[in-house]
Amino acid sequence: MRKLNSMENFKRDIGYQALVQEDESILLTGTLKDKFHDISIDVVVDSLSLEIVRSSCLFKAAPSQYCKQLEERLDSLQGIVVGKGLSRAINGALGGVNGCGNLRTLLLGLLPLALNVKASKGISDDQDVLDVIHHKLQGTCIGYPTFEPDQ
Repeated sequence: MRKLNSMENFKRDIGYQALVQEDESILLTGTLKDKFHDISIDVVVDSLSLEIVRSSCLFKAAPSQYCKQLEERLDSLQGIVVGKGLSRAINGALGGVNGCGNLRTLLLGLLPLALNVKASKGISDDQDVLDVIHHKLQGTCIGYPTFEPDQ
C-alpha cells in the first residue's frame, strides 16, 4: 500500500460563531485549521447598519512567512456593509496576489451570519427564528425562495 502525501489525506476544519455583545454589536469569529494553517478572525459588525466597525485576524500557523502580512490588511474591511455587494467588497479587500483565498472563504461564510442575527433579534424560539429568517432573507438563496419552487 502506498503512503499518501499530506494533500492526499487532508482535513480542514472551519468554525463560525456569532455573539451579540453588551453594546448590541455583533462579534463574528471564524477559525480555519488544517495541517498547515491555524487562522482566527474576529469581526465586529454594527447591529443596526450591519457595517463592519472593527476586524482582526491572527495567523498562528501558516505555510508562508508572507501570510502574516494579511493581519494588517483586515483593517480594509472597516466600513463595508454586510449585504448586497459583500463578495465583491471582500474580493477587493483581500483578493488577488495581495490576498488570501482562505481568508476570503472564512469571511464569505462568516459575515452573512450578521444578517441572521439582525433578522432574528428578540426571538427566542428556534422555529420562530427560522421562520423569521426565512421571511426576511427571502430571495437571497435557494433556501429562501420568493415563491414555492416546484418539487
